[in-house]
Amino acid sequence: MQKEELILILDFCGQYNQLIARRVRECNVYCEIVRHDISAEEVKKRGAKGVIFTGGPASVYAENAPKCDPEIFNIGIPVLGICYGMQLMTYTLGGKVERAEKREYGETEVKLGESILFDGFGDENICLMSHTDYVESLPEGFERIAYTPSCPYAAIENKDKQFYGIQFHAEVNNTVNGITFLDNFVKKICGCSGSWKMSSFAKETVEALREKIGDGKALCALSGGVDSSVAAALLNEAIGENLTCIFVDHGLLRKNEGDEVEEVFGKRFKSKFIRVNAEERFLIKLAGVDDPETKRKIIGEEFIKVFEEEAKKIGKVDYLVQGTIYPDVVESGKGIGATIKSHHNVGGLPDYVDFKEIVEPLRDLFKDEVRKVGRELGIPDYLVDRQPFPGPGLAIRVIGDITKEKLDILRDADYIFREELERDGINKEANQYFAVLTNVRSVGVMGDYRTYDYMLALRAVTTADFMTAAFTRIPYDTLERVSARIVNEVKHINRVVYDITSKPPATVEWE
Repeated sequence: MQKEELILILDFCGQYNQLIARRVRECNVYCEIVRHDISAEEVKKRGAKGVIFTGGPASVYAENAPKCDPEIFNIGIPVLGICYGMQLMTYTLGGKVERAEKREYGETEVKLGESILFDGFGDENICLMSHTDYVESLPEGFERIAYTPSCPYAAIENKDKQFYGIQFHAEVNNTVNGITFLDNFVKKICGCSGSWKMSSFAKETVEALREKIGDGKALCALSGGVDSSVAAALLNEAIGENLTCIFVDHGLLRKNEGDEVEEVFGKRFKSKFIRVNAEERFLIKLAGVDDPETKRKIIGEEFIKVFEEEAKKIGKVDYLVQGTIYPDVVESGKGIGATIKSHHNVGGLPDYVDFKEIVEPLRDLFKDEVRKVGRELGIPDYLVDRQPFPGPGLAIRVIGDITKEKLDILRDADYIFREELERDGINKEANQYFAVLTNVRSVGVMGDYRTYDYMLALRAVTTADFMTAAFTRIPYDTLERVSARIVNEVKHINRVVYDITSKPPATVEWE
């Protein structure tokens, strides 16, 4: 991967931190999210061309407020502070931050002054404000470059030292053309060329994997989803027959999915393909478990055990390949921010794994970047655009304890929902859609009989990056037809509801 031009994003636990990274990469500049307390020496060692401080929920004056290494301001690289990041820069360099009399939140008209940060903008712009504290006075060497009626310092700069701060969130869609602010910073201020592309990632990753693994053997945790498929394709290119793709059918897949995965991956790759039918084994382990985090950890541990067993059957295997991607790493909290939920291939792994090393070639990429790599590798669109599916499968779409009966109910209902959305072309608008079998039973009536059966929830979201998502506006006629089919064709469901919650505050999955 080309990392000569690196932007580091210091994480202060703000809700849009991953989105900042996504926007910088849209500028064709490689970036990574790191801990807020990374040392200035490490920033320098890594050769970062610029640093971005994210927003965050804390006040700079709070006792346990996250702080940065102040030496970052002395190593000669540009710094951009966003929201809390701007307040922290102000506070650290001798300015004053105070609690605002009135919290400023929402789309706000910001008056813009002269600054290279604002190249391409007029005298004003609609930006998203979300803050309680504000900058009251500036550190030495800083000037105001933007303001609002209630925020005297909506943006500031120290042009000589290339320090910039914006109180608004440039990374969200609510800020008009907000990506241009970030593009100006990384290219015109930090001097990045914007030459980072997925094609270079694929080529360089294959070469790096070939050099790393050499004549060694690897197992790939192949689920048939986009992430593991692209990871397998990279390894297939790198080491060919020295790769064994192991597909664990844990009985938690969607309808017909196990057979579809075997049909595609058992014939397409040069590497070896093994299907392990382990439904009974997983269901025994999951019996009576209703906590989602426990489900994830059980599934992660059992996955590894299956791989270890298969590895022993085929001889010495040095590497385990997984399709871990960047949101998995960040949401699992691996030393960066708060844990949102652990992922079976990150937080759910056991302490000891019987392989020389775990290889995760996609762990620095977002979902849409993974799809681009897949296309670069020649994977057909019908696989690259496959519906996202969580590693723990239907285990986290059955709320409460898991039984084979519940899984079969959900499989049939989910199949109908997906079939109807594809029939009406809504699958082109919705980026992810699925059914959830809730743990709620309700009274219904069918014919002359009273029923007391499960309530099924439908979920569909539209998103560009899966960091934020809006619920998809499915036409009522489609929802009505889906509901009627499910209630009539799937036993033990007598009520269907549609989830209209966006992300945030919800996540895409229910568990």
